[in-house]
Parts: sequence; C-alpha cells; structure tokens
Amino acid sequence: MTTLDSQATRHRRRKILRTIGVRGGAYGILILVALAMLFPFFYMAATAVKTADDTFRYPPKILPRSAATATVAGEEVELFNAPIVGGGTEVTYLAESGIRAGLFANLDDVEDTIAWPLDRATDTGSTVVLDEETFPVYDVQVGDESSQRALVRNTSVGRFVAIDDASVESFAVVRTTEPAETVEAQWQNFGEVIELRDFDRSLTNTILVTILVVAGTLFTSITGGYAFSRVRFAGRDKIFVAYVGSIMIPFVVLIVPLFRLIVALGWVNTLGSLVWPFLFNAYGTFLMRQFFVAIPKELEEAAFVDGARRWTILWTIFVPLAWPAIATLATFMFLYAWNSFIWPLVSINLANSDDFVLTLALQTLGGQSGEGPNLIFAAIVLSVMIPFTVFIMAQRYFVENVASSGIK
Repeated sequence: MTTLDSQATRHRRRKILRTIGVRGGAYGILILVALAMLFPFFYMAATAVKTADDTFRYPPKILPRSAATATVAGEEVELFNAPIVGGGTEVTYLAESGIRAGLFANLDDVEDTIAWPLDRATDTGSTVVLDEETFPVYDVQVGDESSQRALVRNTSVGRFVAIDDASVESFAVVRTTEPAETVEAQWQNFGEVIELRDFDRSLTNTILVTILVVAGTLFTSITGGYAFSRVRFAGRDKIFVAYVGSIMIPFVVLIVPLFRLIVALGWVNTLGSLVWPFLFNAYGTFLMRQFFVAIPKELEEAAFVDGARRWTILWTIFVPLAWPAIATLATFMFLYAWNSFIWPLVSINLANSDDFVLTLALQTLGGQSGEGPNLIFAAIVLSVMIPFTVFIMAQRYFVENVASSGIK
C-alpha cells in the first residue's frame, strides 16, 4: 500500500507541475502579446508629453526627458554630467565657456586624452613623436598632480562647477558634454496644440456631430426595429430584406450620389452634411429588430390589455429591456462618427476650418507643425481619450442579454 500511495503522490505532483507549467507558459505568452499590442499606445502617450528635441533623440528613449536645471546665484542654469579628474562624472553647471585649451595626449597612450586650459599647462620646449607626427610636450597640472602630455591640437572648453560643491570643477568641450536630464512630462503640449488652428473648435464640432449622429441613429433604429419586428404591414419582410441588403453596398459607391444630394440641398461646407446622411443605419435597424424579436410577445399583449399604445409599449417596455443592444449600437455609432474621415474630407472644404472635425484638424496639423511630432501625438491623445472612455464605460453591455437585464 505504501508503494502504491507514493506512486499516486508522485503522479499527482507531476500532474500539478505539468498543469502549472502549461498555464504559466500560456499566461506568459498572453502577457507578451498584450504588451506588444499596448506598446504603440504607451509610446504615443509618452511622445505626446515630450519636448520637440526629445522626439528626435537617438537612440530614442521611451519616457519623456527634459534638461535638468538648478538655480545658482538667483539665476536658472542648465546642468551637465561633466567628467571629473580621477574618473566618473559630476552634476555640474557651466560657469564659463570659450576658454582657450588644448587636447593633451598621454605620452604612453595616444588614445588617453584630456581637454585642459592652456594657461594651466607649461611648455617644456621638448617634442615627442606620436603616430609619425611631432607634437610639443607640456607639463599639465591637473589637481595636485602634474604630468607631461603632448599637445595634439588646440580647442576650446568650458569650466564646469559642481552644483553641490563649488570647489569641484572640471574642464570639458561643451558641445560633447552630456546634459543632465530628468524625467518630466511636458503637459503644456496639450494646451499648445489646442491653440493650433482652433483645435478646440474642431473638438467641439466633433462632439456635436457625434451626439447628433448617435441620437438620430438610435431613434431611427429603435423605431425601425420595432416596426419590422412587431408591426404587421404589407411587404414588411421584403422591405426589411432590401433595407438590410444595403449594408452590402460599399460606402465609396455612395460618395458621389450623397455629395450631389447635399450640393442640391445647399449643405456643402456645413455640419449638417456630416449628420443627416447617417441618421438612418441598416445595421442598427437590423440589430434592434433581432433584439426585439427575442422579447416575449406576452409582455406586449399584456400591455395592450392594460390599454397601452404601441408608442408607450416601445419606450416603456422594449427600450428598457434592450439596453445592452442600445449601448452596443451607440458605442459602434459613436466610434464611427468620431473617427469618420473620408466623408468630412469630401463635404467640408479645407479652407473652411470653422467646420473642421478632429480628423480633418489632425490631417492639417501634420503640415503646420511638421517639426513638432510631439504636438501631433498630443492631438492624437486628445482625440482618443473621449472614445476610449466611452468604450470602457459601455463594454459591460456587450456581454449582457435579456435575461441579465431582468423582467419586472
């Protein structure tokens, strides 16, 4: 028995370890895939709060960085990571620039060079041959140590003073000295981009158009879906099939007829041209019709017995039960209206910036601030935040059904 029990125990352990390994591997793969999918969005958000120079950095860095500064003697100065004597670097500020200096090489190792002021070096009068070239030899006083070095070439340096200890100083070529940086988000990018080409007006136009399109589509889809599902009239099913069949027509085929229609109505270059053509949606009507069909007829019949009219039945019984479908349709139409680009580009003249929506504003923004991709990313973040919030708030309705809504 003992042998059998030990074998069973080992078998269970192997099974548990195998299960843990399989699940751990699956979760690891899912996490990697999720990170790969989220990285572009994280990079977009990080770039939106960078400086213009930081976006062109090579090699690039993900987090936004800006030059570190400090106040010295009542004046704000930029900080540098300057090399110090003896090795290492120190956080310093540039106290003096344009100092005449020389690039001095070690006599034993020509690659070992330092940039040092000429007034702190003494010409010995001798020369040395390095790499088949003759150079003068100087006594270079670095700190408390003096060494002989060859003057390879003349240059200019800056005097860097440690921010924590004014007695610590260093000399280095200014243009090659690494600036000290700090991780800092440039939140003012969002305010700056709103001022470009009346971006705030484009945002307002987009919100207005989206609300009207969503509200109008919901109204026509709810009433149309109820009519096709509950009201009997001649040719109902044939009309429904023809209406739903219009979903198969590509939008590019409808662009010219729609444009000729709004020209005839005088709606070109108006926000109305972005709203009226999309108030009727075959997909929305189909979605609501299929949802209404699933509602028990007994509810409707009981309402008729109580003397309710169809309009009352629709808005007091069917609509409350159809919230999951309504929320789904509203979310889809919101995203469609918010992200619409082709039709606004056709119906709104690019010279009429007062009626721009966000997609048109983003397209023109690229030409206006081509040297500032951080501003373009900031505009994209602003345009994404609202639909992202709406989608997060409405996602729970995607998995609800009539049973979870409850019948009271």
